[in-house]
Amino acid sequence: MAQAELNAVARERVGKGAARELRRNNQIPAVIYGDKQPPLAIAITYKDAMKKIHSGGFLSSVITIDVDGKPHKVIPRDYQLNPVSDKAEHVDFLRIGKNTRLNIEVPVHFINEEESDGLKRGAVLNIVRHTVEVSCLASAIPEGFDIDLTGTDVGDALHASMIKMPEGVNPVITDRDFTIATIAAPSALRSEGSDDEAQSEGEEGEEGAEGEDGAEGETSEE
Repeated sequence: MAQAELNAVARERVGKGAARELRRNNQIPAVIYGDKQPPLAIAITYKDAMKKIHSGGFLSSVITIDVDGKPHKVIPRDYQLNPVSDKAEHVDFLRIGKNTRLNIEVPVHFINEEESDGLKRGAVLNIVRHTVEVSCLASAIPEGFDIDLTGTDVGDALHASMIKMPEGVNPVITDRDFTIATIAAPSALRSEGSDDEAQSEGEEGEEGAEGEDGAEGETSEE
């Protein structure tokens, strides 16, 4: 897992008033906790934090935070956004120790779409899960999982068992082989199939009606 870096300063004052003052100065209050150590209140630069948040995969990124010259290896566990301005207001970081194990969402990538028979015929890749939650050491978080679409066809379902997970990485859901994606027929093909069925049913109905009319005509002539 690629690592990023952030600079921070320790903050002596905590509370709502101190947090508002930090935000007015383009800083975000944050806290580092875990690994059997006391929580450390810090302030990070708003610009740097938002850049990390919007770059994608923030909550699964291992980050080294330099707090007044001392490095802290952490992983973001939560962040709060202002519901109006969409600006970050607080971030929680979890310290990473040598044996820290955690549950984390890992993104799923689909490869060789051009080799899928179904997609070549106009089918659609219907993604059910964009990420898979796994349990692993914080020092060995996978960057992503690849699912090969080679040879897949319309109606196929792609399950968690298709993912080759590294040693020591296990899915959190273990009671079922859950679906990651399906190869679904496009709406045009589905509607054509419905029209054909309806037309077939209509023709059968007309034939039945003609047969009944004919029988009545014979009885009348008699």
